[in-house]
Amino acid sequence: MKRSLTLVPALAVTALAMPKYAGYISAILMIAVIIFLHELGHFLAAKWMGMPVETFSLGFGTRLVGFKWRETDVRLSLLPLGGYVKLAGYNPEEPEAEDPHGFLQQPFGKRMLFYSGGVLANIATAFLLFTAMCVHEAGAVGQSSPLLVGSVTPGMAAAQAGVHTGDLIKSIGDLKFPGSQPDEFAPYVSARAGQVLDLTLERDGQALALKITPSNVGGSGKLGIGYSPTQRRYDPHQLKFSDFVRAPYYGALSTKEMAWQVIKGLGQLVSGRASFKQMGGPITIVKVASQQAQEGWIGFFGFMAFISINLAVLNALPLPMLDGGHMAILLFEKLRRKDLSIEMKEKILTAGFFLLASLMVMVFALDFWKMRH
Repeated sequence: MKRSLTLVPALAVTALAMPKYAGYISAILMIAVIIFLHELGHFLAAKWMGMPVETFSLGFGTRLVGFKWRETDVRLSLLPLGGYVKLAGYNPEEPEAEDPHGFLQQPFGKRMLFYSGGVLANIATAFLLFTAMCVHEAGAVGQSSPLLVGSVTPGMAAAQAGVHTGDLIKSIGDLKFPGSQPDEFAPYVSARAGQVLDLTLERDGQALALKITPSNVGGSGKLGIGYSPTQRRYDPHQLKFSDFVRAPYYGALSTKEMAWQVIKGLGQLVSGRASFKQMGGPITIVKVASQQAQEGWIGFFGFMAFISINLAVLNALPLPMLDGGHMAILLFEKLRRKDLSIEMKEKILTAGFFLLASLMVMVFALDFWKMRH
C-alpha cells in the first residue's frame, strides 16, 4: 500500500531534483491523471448503481503495485496503455463471464451510464480546467513573445503547411513575435483569407520557414490551430464575484469549441481530407506536454483539457472494446428487444481488439517516424 501511495510524491520530488526531466515527468503524470479520472467515472457510476468493483487499474497486464480499498483492488499494472474497471464477477469484454451481482439485469439507463461514465468524466475534467483557467486569466495579459502551438486541426491550413503541435511561431507575414502583440495574430489572419503568408517557426531549437494560406471560412481566414503566448503579465488585482460567474460559461464554451474541433478533425481523417501523418500518439503527447509544462501551467492545463477531450471523443466512437462500442451494442439490443448471442458478441469484441491493436501500432509507428524526420 505504501509503495503505490508514495508513487506520485516520489515523481514530484524527482521533478524538483532533476529539473531537466521535470517537463517529461509532468507529462507522464498528466496522462496518468487523465486516465485515472476516466476510469473514476466508470467507478463512480458502478458505485451509484450499487455494483461492487473488483479491480480499478491504471494500465493492463501484470499487477505491479496497489492496495485494497473495501472490495476493490486499486492497482498500477505493467502496460501503461490505458486502464479499466472490472465489476465483481463480471467483465464486459468476457461475454460468458458470470454476473453474480446482476449488472445485466440493471435498467438500460444505468448500464448506459456505466459505459459512458469515463467519457463524461473526461468532458467534466476539460470543463473544470477551462473554468479554472478563465478565473486565473481574468488579470492576465499576454506579452509579446513567441506563440506556442497547442493544437493543430487536421485538414486545415496549418496542418497542410506542416505546422506541428509544440512549434513556436516566431513570425507570420508582417507580424513578428516578440515584437507584435498576441491579440494581433487572430485579426491579422482573419483578414487574409486565401493569401499566401510567410511563416517562421522554431521546432526543437531549429528555425523553419514555411508558406501558409489561411482557409476561407465564412469570409474569414482560419489556420486551424490553438495557440498561446509563451509569456504573460499578471496584473495584481482582487478577483471579483463576476469573474467566478463568467468563468463556468466560458469554460463550457471552450469545452464545446474544442470538442467540435476534435470531432471535425476526426471526420476529416476518416473521409481522407486529412492525412493520418498528422496524428500524434503517446510519444508526441509526452513531448508537447513537456514543452507546455516548461512554458507555464496555463498552457499545460490547456493542453491537458485538449487531451482529455480527445480521450472522450475517441472512447465515444462506436468501436468494439471502446466505451462507445459497448453503448452501441446496448442500444442495438434495446431497439432489437433481444440480446445478441454470446458467439456474436465474442466475434465483435475479437474484431475490435485486433482493430484497436492495429491502430495502436500505427500510432506508435507514426510517432517514431516523426522523431526521425
